[in-house]
Amino acid sequence: MMGEFSLRLSQLPPYLFKEIELAKTRAIEKGMDLIDLGIGDPDQPTPGHIVRAGEEALKNPVNHHYPTYSGMPEFRQAVASWYKKRFKVELDPETEVLTLIGAKEGIGHTPLAFVNPGDIVLTPSPGYPVYIPATIFAGGIPHLLPLKKENSFLPELETIEEGILKKAKLLFINYPNNPTGATAALDFFSYVVEFAARHSIIVIHDNPYSEIYYDSLSQPSFLEVEGAKEIGIEIHSLSKTYNMTGWRIGMACGNKEILKGLLEIKSNLDSGVFQAIQEAGISALTGPQTCVQEMRDLYQERRDVLVEGLERIGWRIPKPKATFYLWIPVPSNHSSSKFAQFLLEEVGVVVTPGVGFGQYGEGYIRMALTVDKERLKEAVDRIKGLRL
Repeated sequence: MMGEFSLRLSQLPPYLFKEIELAKTRAIEKGMDLIDLGIGDPDQPTPGHIVRAGEEALKNPVNHHYPTYSGMPEFRQAVASWYKKRFKVELDPETEVLTLIGAKEGIGHTPLAFVNPGDIVLTPSPGYPVYIPATIFAGGIPHLLPLKKENSFLPELETIEEGILKKAKLLFINYPNNPTGATAALDFFSYVVEFAARHSIIVIHDNPYSEIYYDSLSQPSFLEVEGAKEIGIEIHSLSKTYNMTGWRIGMACGNKEILKGLLEIKSNLDSGVFQAIQEAGISALTGPQTCVQEMRDLYQERRDVLVEGLERIGWRIPKPKATFYLWIPVPSNHSSSKFAQFLLEEVGVVVTPGVGFGQYGEGYIRMALTVDKERLKEAVDRIKGLRL
């Protein structure tokens, strides 16, 4: 080849979902009928009123030019209004809201603004796979925070060694949590704010699943806690709430100085979000929200079908209070990767091995509720015939 890959690329673990996609492709080539419970991509279409708003915006030549780096004022105002209505959080749309090309982009770029070579970033394990590459690209060192069942999958921050804390620059948290489905209450967020202020650590709360909750157990925002805007930001997205994963639009909200740093990175690396998509986002945030409740009802029905079906074949799984994931212990004679491979090759059920979310995800697989309930029932029936 013309040149060698950079050292930073050699430090990266294989990207989990890319590896799963390759395994799926090989199985399909063999003629297998796959039930894909792997990647968390909503199977339902974007609600019609949002699509229509995007269609109209596409026709407007004003939207055919470069957008602003920080996002349309109208979109940022829509975000601020949504946060006030949903969480009772006051945001200045000029300084405390920044438009993102999806939450992943914001997560990936924020460390570049604050992390120097040798700085430590506190990252949950298991956790969204982007946290670690984002740290490495910035020259930082990931320090894993184990999320354990016995601690309700919350990080035990007080157990972090003092030497680590002195070098720590950022802390990633994520509730409702991917992949475990765990939730966090306001008292946990208060604890995080106090901890971060005491150790001068920036907090990034990754919160794309706040609207996917069940049994009327509404989930809070990190920014609801007093002092949160002094030490951190919350990254949110329209992807899961409005079935807009392919549109690539999200928002970062909170501390204006942190957002300034993120904007400085973005203005050098991207040219903002296409304005027609922002127009669609405005429609999503300000339009009727019945589509969100319908989405919750659909996922709750699927959750119950899959959990109760797996329980009938002897699997004991607590029903998650939020997200569209089940976090399932694997049989003791399997690793998570081997068990995921076993399910794929033997019965064509695609799941995500827990180790792909970090070393402390070993011993689990993740199933996504992003196929219809009849296929979920079929997945249970296929698994039922296996000798584990």
